[in-house]
Amino acid sequence: MAPEYAIDGNFSVKSDIFSFGILLLEILSGKKNKVNHWENESPYLIGYAWDLWTEERPLEMVDDILKESCNNLSEVLRCIQISLLCLEQHPYDRPDMSSVIMMFGSEIALPKPKQPALFVGEYSYDDFDNELSITALEAR
Repeated sequence: MAPEYAIDGNFSVKSDIFSFGILLLEILSGKKNKVNHWENESPYLIGYAWDLWTEERPLEMVDDILKESCNNLSEVLRCIQISLLCLEQHPYDRPDMSSVIMMFGSEIALPKPKQPALFVGEYSYDDFDNELSITALEAR
């Protein structure tokens, strides 16, 4: 779920792009987003993928079966980069789907992804204001 939808209830085509980015990471890794498959790593796929991207080891997240069946790992690396672009913090920074399709179908240079909107289980949304109230109910 895109953070802007989870926080503010705002939904747009850019929310779908965020979801597509998650789906693409799940396909590439063979893992679900919210299950800790990696010891001593982020419990979330987004955080795990981002950590490996910044450490310049992104292919480590790719499922072994996909690695074995793929003739060109540079295409897999491109898919990881596209998925991270779909997970940008601000919806207006995310590409639209026609741009994503163009990225898959060409060899144009891709922009460098910024830190994802949601990673390591925390929102990194600038305008998030969390208010909490607790009501204790007592029996008569």
